[in-house]
Amino acid sequence: MSMGDLNEQWRLIARPDEEASAEHFEVKQSEKPVPGENEVLVKNLYLFIPPSMRLWMNEKESYFPAQQLGEVMMGITLGVVEESNSSDLEVGTYVNGMGGWQNWFVTQPDQLQPVSPHPDIPIETYRTVLDVQGLTAYQGITEVCKPQTGETLVVTAAAGSVGSLACQIGKIMGAKVIGIAGGSEKCDWLTSECGIDAAIDYKSENVSERLDQLVPEGIDMIYENVGGPIMDSLLDRINDHARIALCGLISSYNGGGVQSTASLNQIVIKTARIEGFLVRDYMHEYERVIPILQDWVLSNKLKYKVEVIEGGISATLGAMSNIFHGRNKGVQLVRF
Repeated sequence: MSMGDLNEQWRLIARPDEEASAEHFEVKQSEKPVPGENEVLVKNLYLFIPPSMRLWMNEKESYFPAQQLGEVMMGITLGVVEESNSSDLEVGTYVNGMGGWQNWFVTQPDQLQPVSPHPDIPIETYRTVLDVQGLTAYQGITEVCKPQTGETLVVTAAAGSVGSLACQIGKIMGAKVIGIAGGSEKCDWLTSECGIDAAIDYKSENVSERLDQLVPEGIDMIYENVGGPIMDSLLDRINDHARIALCGLISSYNGGGVQSTASLNQIVIKTARIEGFLVRDYMHEYERVIPILQDWVLSNKLKYKVEVIEGGISATLGAMSNIFHGRNKGVQLVRF
């Protein structure tokens, strides 16, 4: 068996209290798996790096069952069918799935989402914008925030994989959009390329003061990805009947991000609605929404950045650290 046929697998062996590091994993080399009846062998090409990956390592169940110790670390992947014992998927078909931190995996076709890429769109876009990230942004804006023309929307983690799309979809729907991101480069990209009305750099600006300057009329909608003190500042400025789409709380994933009781009381005072949502509840809309997003990509209405990180699975921990320290430049994919 050649080295090229070895299946590198990263297995979680200890649960991190804060950031994950190499000491929490065991790296194993095993033989490339063989598909059984009605199964396919998928070669992973890209691993998507969402902030929620850190949550999956905790003992407490999140929106996925808790990652089992000693097992291959779960992960969202884009791959290609290398062998097929099923009439449902041909060899060479691109597929999205939960392939994990490994080079190959075997599964049944109904556990995969086939991808038919448009010739003018890079394949990696179908594991980022034109996949669950795009669906999450679209449904959070259209079904939870439900913008009316001229209303004010504030998006946190606005330069991230979901936040940047939520910003642009909000603009398409007629809202005034303010994004909050870390660093002048990200903020400039949001205003100059993505076309939002203004961006606040939380690393160098006083968020509360800038909100008072930019939204003296108050906030009608929040697309919340971060939590913590920034969310407190936003809740203090909501209007009557505001809608808050709670997509994530990145600030709490490594053990921080406590919310102020006083700011949460604003939800009562303003008779606002805060709704946590998960994309799994909207997967029935996938076939309808992804073509809409693809049209917007082709017509240049949706801008995005995909940062492909070389180095294989071993580069994953560094990519995760980039997110929590604001060093990422758009969506991160690790190339196998």
